[in-house]
Order: sequence, then structure tokens, then C-alpha cells
Amino acid sequence: MSTDTSKTAEGTAQEEQKLTARATAKFVRVTPMKARRVIDLIRGKDASDALDILRFAPQSASEPVGKVLASAMANAENNLDLDPRTLVVSAAFADEGPTLKRFRPRAQGRAFRVRKRTSHITVEVTSVPEKAGSAGRGRRNQGGAR
Repeated sequence: MSTDTSKTAEGTAQEEQKLTARATAKFVRVTPMKARRVIDLIRGKDASDALDILRFAPQSASEPVGKVLASAMANAENNLDLDPRTLVVSAAFADEGPTLKRFRPRAQGRAFRVRKRTSHITVEVTSVPEKAGSAGRGRRNQGGAR
């Protein structure tokens, strides 16, 4: 039984050794719901692939999320000396920021409240070493009859 706990302790120690770079954009004028919809597209993907996905995503929230991802990649490269080709989006989330309350004039002197929501977008990237077997695989090496 003690061997099992030591294995798990070693496993968590190895995960803690992974260097993680983080970038945050606060008070972004995008609703958190729309930002989360875009963030779900990139979570767990390679950072360069995630940037390509965001570049061609039609949602308006893809621009600020892309900026935060690019900033996290730059932080990893410049501050932690990590290879940008090995970066993976390990965590990404959008929290709710303060809501700007505005009024829209309506008929007969009434006013409706308009809530302009903001969000805090955070992206974390982690360096994951490439596997030896997957580096040489391409379309030509997959095999199979056509």
C-alpha cells in the first residue's frame, strides 16, 4: 500500500515540475458566456493550433482570447525559456467582471436598464515534451489500402 501512495506522490511532484505560463486580460468588454464559448474551442489543444483556430473563428470574443493566448505564449518563451512548439493550452477560463449599467430611453418617459457585461480572461500554457513516436508520423507513413 505504501508503494501506491509513493507513486501518486511522485506523479504529483512531476506535474508540479511542469512550468506554466499565464496571461490575464481584465475588464474585457465581452460577455463571459460568449468568451467561454470561444475558450471551449481551444482548451487542451496545442498553442499554435489554438491560435489558428481563433484567427478564423467568426465570434467577436475570439480576438481578445487570441490576444491573451499570444501573451501567454510570449510569457512562456521570454520569462520561462520554454519552446513555443511544445506549448499546450492547459487551462483557460473567463470569469465575470463588473457590469456596466446603462439606460435605454423608451416610450412615454420610461427607461430600460442595459447591462454591459465584462469578463476577466485567463489562459495558462504548459510545456509538454513531444512524444518520440508521433514526431515522424505523417500522411505517407500511416499505411492502409485505398
